[in-house]
Amino acid sequence: MMQKLRDIKVFITGAGAPGAPGIIKSLRKVKERKITIIGGDANLGNSVGTGLLDKVFQIPWAESPDFTNKVLEICISEKVDVIIPLVTRELLVFAQNKELFRKHGIYVSVSDPVPLEIANNKYLLMKFCREHNIPVPDFYIVHSLDEFREASAKLGYPERKICFKPPLSNGLRGFRIIEDGQDRLYALMNEKPNNVYISFSEFVSICEGGSSFPELIVMEYLPGDEYSVDVLADDGIFLCAIPRSRDHIKMGISFVGTVIEDREIISYSKSVVEGLKLNGNIGLQFKRDGKGIPKIIESNPRVQGTIVLCTAAGVNMVYEAVRIGIGEKPDIQKINWGLKMIRYWEELFLDINGQRIDF
Repeated sequence: MMQKLRDIKVFITGAGAPGAPGIIKSLRKVKERKITIIGGDANLGNSVGTGLLDKVFQIPWAESPDFTNKVLEICISEKVDVIIPLVTRELLVFAQNKELFRKHGIYVSVSDPVPLEIANNKYLLMKFCREHNIPVPDFYIVHSLDEFREASAKLGYPERKICFKPPLSNGLRGFRIIEDGQDRLYALMNEKPNNVYISFSEFVSICEGGSSFPELIVMEYLPGDEYSVDVLADDGIFLCAIPRSRDHIKMGISFVGTVIEDREIISYSKSVVEGLKLNGNIGLQFKRDGKGIPKIIESNPRVQGTIVLCTAAGVNMVYEAVRIGIGEKPDIQKINWGLKMIRYWEELFLDINGQRIDF
C-alpha cells in the first residue's frame, strides 16, 4: 500500500500578478496530497488571488524595510513549507534572506544572490552567454545619446533594424524597435497604444527633453520566432526545460503558445542554468535571427505565469519545484509536445467582504 504523502503549505507572493491564476491552477491540479495555497500581495484591493487562494495576506512592497519580517511572520504563523516568489523585485530580497527562512523550516524557491543578479540583468546575462559561447544578439551598453548614436552605427543602422531596452525592466517597459519611415499618424489612429516602434529622430527628441539619459542596451533586432523556456533546476543541476513558442503576445504576455521540442534551445537553456547555477523555476527567452539561429534575449529567474502550459503538457514544474523544497525527488513525466494554449478573458466576482461568488 502506497504511503500517504504529508500535507503541505505553499506561500506565493504577487497574488495579483497576471500569471498567478495559472500557477495556482497548477498547484490545484496536484491530487497525490493536499496543498494549502496561501498568498501575499502589496495591493489586495484588485488582486485576483483573493478569490483563488485558501488564505491571502497584505504584505509590504519589496523595497520596504518590513518586507522580510512581515513575510516571515506570516509564514511562521501559517506553518508554510515553501515560498514561491512571483514578483521580480522581491527575488533579491528573498535570495539574501534564504538562510533566515531556512532556520524556520521554510524553503524559498529562489537562486543565490550572485547568479540571480546576473540572470536578472539583461546586459550581464547576455555578456555571460557571449563569454560561454551561447548565441546572443550583437549588443552594446550605452549611457549617453552620443554612445547610443555610436552603437547604432556599429550595429549597421539604418540599413539594419535595431532595438533597445533597459538592463533592468519587466514586460515591455522601456523596449522599442527603431524603424524610420513608419506612418505615425496611421499608427496613432489604427493601432493600440502598446505599439513598440519608434523612429530614431523621435527617440533623440525624447532624450534631449529628458533630465538624464537612462542606461540602455542597444542591440540588433531579431526578426524570427520568439520562444519562452520554462526550466527547472536544483541548485545548478539541470532537470528539465520546456520551450514554447510565443505565437501571439499582448502587453508582453503570451496569449497563444505551443510547446516545441527544440533540442537546440533546450541545450542552450541547460548551459545557462548550469553555468550560472540557478535554482528553482527559471524563465529564459529566445528569438531567432535572420538565419534562423536562436539567440537568448533575457531571463526571468522566477516562475513564469505561462508555466501552466507545461502543466497541461504533462510536467507540473511548479509542483516539482515545491517537491525539491521539501526534500523530495522530482518526477519528470513524458511531455506532450505540440500542445497549444489559447488564453481568453474570464471574470472573478468578490462580495463586499472579498469572498468569491460563483456566477
